[in-house]
Amino acid sequence: MRPLPGQPYPLGATWDGLGVNFAIFSENASRIELCLFDSVDATTESRRIVLPEYNNNVFHVYMPHILPGQLYGYRVYGPYAPEKGHRFNHNKLLVDPYARAIVRDVKWDDALYGYNVGDKDEDLSFDARDSAPYAPLSVVIDSAFSWGDDSSPGTPWHETVIYEAHPKGLTFKNLAVPEHLRGTYAALGTEPVIRHLKSLGVTAVELMPIHQKLNDSFLVEKGLKNYWGYNTVGYFAPDHSLACLKGPTDAVREFKMMVRALHAANLEVILDVVYNHSAEGSHMGPTLSFRGIDNLSYYRTNLKHPRFYDDFTGCGNTLNVTHPRVIQMIMDSLRYWIQEMHVDGFRFDLASTLARELFAVNKLSSFFDVIAQDPVISKVKLIAEPWDLGEGGYQVGNFPVGWTEWNGKYRDTVRSFWAGGSGLAGEMATRLAGSSDLYAHSGRSPHASINFVTCHDGFTLQDLVSYNQKHNEANLEDNKDGENHNNSWNCGVEGPSSDPAVVALRERQKRNLMASLMLSLGVPMISGGDELSRTQRGNNNAYCQDSDISWYDWSLDDNGKEFLAFVQKLSDIRRQQPVLRRRKFLSGINDSLATSKDVMWFGPKGLELTEKEWESLDLRTFGMLVDGNGITEVDEYGQKIVGHTLLLLLNGSKDSTSFILPRHLSSVCVVPMTPTASDKTKSKGMPWHLLLDTFDEGQENSRYDFGQSYRMASRSMALFELLD
Repeated sequence: MRPLPGQPYPLGATWDGLGVNFAIFSENASRIELCLFDSVDATTESRRIVLPEYNNNVFHVYMPHILPGQLYGYRVYGPYAPEKGHRFNHNKLLVDPYARAIVRDVKWDDALYGYNVGDKDEDLSFDARDSAPYAPLSVVIDSAFSWGDDSSPGTPWHETVIYEAHPKGLTFKNLAVPEHLRGTYAALGTEPVIRHLKSLGVTAVELMPIHQKLNDSFLVEKGLKNYWGYNTVGYFAPDHSLACLKGPTDAVREFKMMVRALHAANLEVILDVVYNHSAEGSHMGPTLSFRGIDNLSYYRTNLKHPRFYDDFTGCGNTLNVTHPRVIQMIMDSLRYWIQEMHVDGFRFDLASTLARELFAVNKLSSFFDVIAQDPVISKVKLIAEPWDLGEGGYQVGNFPVGWTEWNGKYRDTVRSFWAGGSGLAGEMATRLAGSSDLYAHSGRSPHASINFVTCHDGFTLQDLVSYNQKHNEANLEDNKDGENHNNSWNCGVEGPSSDPAVVALRERQKRNLMASLMLSLGVPMISGGDELSRTQRGNNNAYCQDSDISWYDWSLDDNGKEFLAFVQKLSDIRRQQPVLRRRKFLSGINDSLATSKDVMWFGPKGLELTEKEWESLDLRTFGMLVDGNGITEVDEYGQKIVGHTLLLLLNGSKDSTSFILPRHLSSVCVVPMTPTASDKTKSKGMPWHLLLDTFDEGQENSRYDFGQSYRMASRSMALFELLD
C-alpha cells in the first residue's frame, strides 16, 4: 500500500474500486497522519501514513488496495496554544468530519482530553496520553445500493402532515414488529409501523437526530444516555446504535433500506439535524474531532479571548458558520443525505444560531444565501426551529421565503387557550387561520407555519393535561432541568387519577388540543406517541431517558383506543376537506371572484363578532366559518374532492353554552336569529352536518338548520360542514 498523492476533493474517504482517497481540511495544522486500524477492538493503529499533499488547506493521500470496511482516524499536528484558540494535540485520535460511518462508542477516559484533567491550569496544560484505545473510529464505505425506482413522494407542503418520532422510541415496544428489529431503522420500514402512520394521515416522518452521537460522560456516570441524539459527532454518519446489524457499514445500508420502504408507502423522510453545535462541548470538553483538527476554523471562538467559545446553544460551543469550510461541510452533508441517502427534507435545530453573522441574527446571512442558490438543497423541505439561546435569538416569523418554521406562538396560544387563559380568543383565531401575522408579510403561505402543540421537548399530550409541574427526578438533576413554564393544566389532580370526572375532562382536553391542531390552516405536526396517549410520567426533558419513560407504549386501554380512533377520524376529515389545506391566507373580505367572505367569526348569538367583543378578556367562545365554495382537490387516487364550507365552534369556558348556527348561502352571508320559511326552502331542510363534537361523539352525523341553537359543553369543540 504505497501512498500516492491523491486529490483534495472530495473531502472524506472515497473508495473508487481500486483504493481510497483520503482528504481532510485544516487551515492551521502543520501535519496530519492517517491511522489505520485492523479491528473495532484495536487499541492502537496498525499503520500511520503521513498525508503528503497539501492544497487549498486540504491534506490528502491515495491508498491503493484499501477496501470498504477499513477503520481509520487522524492525528493532527500543530500548536497547542489555547489562549490563541489553537488546541492541536497529535496524541488524540480524531474522527474524520466527513466519515460516512462511525463505529465504537467513546470509552470515557481522561486521555480523551487535550489537557491534564484536574491540572491547576485547567485546559492550558498539555496531555500526552494516547486516546486511541478510547476514541470512536471512522469507516470507509461502499456507497453502492440498489435503489430501484425509488423517488421522493414529493408531497406538496399544503398536503403535508408531519409525525415527529424517535426511531427507537416508536418501535421498541411495538409487539407487531419482529422482536429482533424493534428499536432500529429496519423497524421503521416494517408493515405494522407504516400501516399505523398511514392510518393517521401522516405524509412525512420527521426523525429525531440520527447522526452519530456521543453519550456525555456525566450521563454515562449516572447510568443514563443521550437518548434524543442532539449531540453530534459526525454529520455524514447514521448512528450505528440504531442499526439492527452491527457490522461497520451496516447502519448505512439499513438506513437506505428504511428510506426506500417508507418511500414505497408514499411517506417522506425528514431529518432533524444539529449543525449549530457539536458533541465536543465547551473548551473543557474532550478532543474527538473538530477541536483537534482546527479549533479556530470550526468553532465560534471569542474575539477577545479565543480560549473560550461564544455559546449561543447552551451546549458549550457553536459551529463557526461564518467560515467557508464549515459552511461547505454543512452543505456537503445536506447534499449527501439528499443524493446518497434519499431523504426529503430537514428540520434545523436552533436554526437562529446558523443565521448569526457576528452576533446578531440576520435572516440574510450567508447560510441562507448558500441554501437558496443550491440546486439540490433548495428543492427539499426546509424547517427551522426559529430560536436559539442567544440575545435576539427568538425569530419566529422572520425566516426567509422557502423556509417553514416550528410555530412556537401557535403552541403557546393553543395550550394557554385550552388551559383556561383569558384574553386569548383573538390570538387563538389568528393561529387557527394560519398565522398570517407571522408569515404573510414576507410573501409566504399558510404552510410556512408548522403547527404543533407538543414535540419531543416538553410534556407529551397526555402529560400536558395531567401535570402542572415538571417531574424530572429520573434525570438525576434534582428536578432543576427542563422548562418551568409549560402552559399546562392537570385538570384538578397532579399526575395519574382514577377519578372518572378528572379522567373524562383530560380525555376531552386531549381531543380539544388535537382537534385544534388538525383543523388549523398550516402544516400539522403530531408528536410521536401522542395518538397513543403516551406519558413520560411528568418528565418534560426526557433527553437522557432511553427507558420506558420515552418508549411508546402500544398497549392501549379503552380510553387510549378511543383517542387513537379520534385522531384517525381527524386525519380523515382533514383529508376530505380541501378548505383545511388552503394555499392562501384567509382575508375576511370579499374579493372579485368570491360571492361571500372566505372567513367569518361569530359569537354564541350567531352574530359576527365586533372589534369590542374581540378585545374582551372574557371572550372564550367563538365560531370560525370558512367558505369552501369552489375549492376542490384531487386525491392520491385521482378522485376529485369537492370542498365544503366548514363551521368550527370553540368553547374554552368552564361553562356550557348555546350557539346559534349561522346562515351561509353562496350569494349572501347574513345571520338570522331564527330560521325563516324561505331559509328552510333554500337550505333543503337541515344544511349543517355535525362532523365531530369533542364532548359527545354520539351526536355526530346529526343535521341542524340555520338559526338553530346548538348546545356546547364546557371546554369543547364542534365541527360542522354545510351540505347542499
